[in-house]
Amino acid sequence: MQFPALREFVKMGKPVWGTCAGLIFLADKATGQKEGGQELIGGLNCTVHRNYFGSQIQSFEAELAVPDLAAKEGGPESYRGVFIRAPAILDAGPEVEILAEIRVPSKKPIEEKEVAELQEEKADSEEKVIVAVKQGKLLATAFHPELTADTRWHSYFLKMVSEEEQTLSISEGNLDEKQPTKIDLPIF
Repeated sequence: MQFPALREFVKMGKPVWGTCAGLIFLADKATGQKEGGQELIGGLNCTVHRNYFGSQIQSFEAELAVPDLAAKEGGPESYRGVFIRAPAILDAGPEVEILAEIRVPSKKPIEEKEVAELQEEKADSEEKVIVAVKQGKLLATAFHPELTADTRWHSYFLKMVSEEEQTLSISEGNLDEKQPTKIDLPIF
């Protein structure tokens, strides 16, 4: 992988969306890694736990409260998240905007039998972990929006890209917002 080029792209303030493993790569810190650790791109001021929810067979779907997404993109205030061997954000810095959390029985990785219990246990006996955040032009989700028919996360990110294009257009002296600005992405 070309981590130096990706790190530079993130440092330039370009819009980047990391889902699942992409969230791990964007995090400044990661726990629960394989022996020897994992190289990170960084830029997202958070600590993420790799495979927080368990192994592949412990994958699940859950309803998430997403009021900010609903306010900006319309639709219901909940979103059906698909979690596949998913990470979770354990800690986020003050500049990180939390977009979605999920209730879990404790802050440790859950056991297989607990996956079914996630929907059944009382909210007051559970703790939350963060599963979607935004920091500047970085968006990160622990779940897989591309596996659902709900396109609101995609629209949310495209609007971040559009805002970047408008900012570039104005900073380059192009005040005609109708003319698209080309964003050069790294090619590997």
